[in-house]
Amino acid sequence: MLDGFAQEGLTEVWTPVAMSREVQGKPLGLTLAGERIALFRDGRGTLAALRDQCPHRGVKLSLGKVGADGCLECPFHGWRFSASGSCTHIPLNALPEEKRQRYAVTAYPVRERGGLIWLYTRPGGEAPDEPYVPEALEKPGVHVGFYAETWNAHWTRAMENMLDSPHLPFVHQRTIGRGLRRRMKPESTMEVEVEPTPTGFRTYSSMDGVPPQGSLDWLRPNGMRLNIPIPGRLMQLHMWCIPVDANHTRMLLAAARDFVRMQPLAALVDRYNTRILHEDRAIVESSHPVEAPPVSEERSVATDRATLAFRRWYHERKKQATRAAADEPAATPLAV
Repeated sequence: MLDGFAQEGLTEVWTPVAMSREVQGKPLGLTLAGERIALFRDGRGTLAALRDQCPHRGVKLSLGKVGADGCLECPFHGWRFSASGSCTHIPLNALPEEKRQRYAVTAYPVRERGGLIWLYTRPGGEAPDEPYVPEALEKPGVHVGFYAETWNAHWTRAMENMLDSPHLPFVHQRTIGRGLRRRMKPESTMEVEVEPTPTGFRTYSSMDGVPPQGSLDWLRPNGMRLNIPIPGRLMQLHMWCIPVDANHTRMLLAAARDFVRMQPLAALVDRYNTRILHEDRAIVESSHPVEAPPVSEERSVATDRATLAFRRWYHERKKQATRAAADEPAATPLAV
């Protein structure tokens, strides 16, 4: 049986799930690809991620609190769980440690870097590598503005939109697509190139033979980085399309630049970046079918090269997950 990660083509990958500032004294409950996750900090402030479901009566652990011992306490009966998921205490029951091991909660590998919280989608397992964190998010002297909101859309439609250059002069004609809109003629043509990279691919687009202005990176599996060319300056827009469930996606924006870092001007620039995001929302939410279908089921053209590369990757990942699930041995029936 496929879990939520496999159904969304996101098995055993790193993805950001929240901003660091969202997890402070209280636990944070969130949903990732239909799987409930509880994030909390232990007694030393180190992040932990557990399945957000107490094994006793199914209550959300994120509704509980973190005790002085750094363990997460269930709000229903006070069961406590460590960052590793082990059950450390069951009130009113004198159970030895070896028996409490039966009541552990699934833990997830989690990292905190670049102002974001990264989770590896292998329940109860170890991560074989570290997340790819864009350099700009950890570079000294760079201002990073974070913003997040949830769209009523499948993550694949949102991701494709982020990788799509031809929509800029139409959807963003008053913002980042203004220059293209002014130059565009009825007979204009656009060339889209895609180059593989260790983290996914890089795509360039040029119109009417004019050299590309900037580039766009797909950060596998669900991230995008727009590299905006400003002589002597750094400006990059990062976006992650984080699946909540089949019909909702959390859009997580991280805008990095090494200029206009002081308030209130920095806030104005950050607001401009969120305006660009909002221009896309209604378009993406209107897409049907909700999930990006296989390549053969929609009409595509040469300028769709980047989005089609992503779509092929996604559907191949889903096929691999389905084959892997079919090869798994049947579960042993539980004794009654």
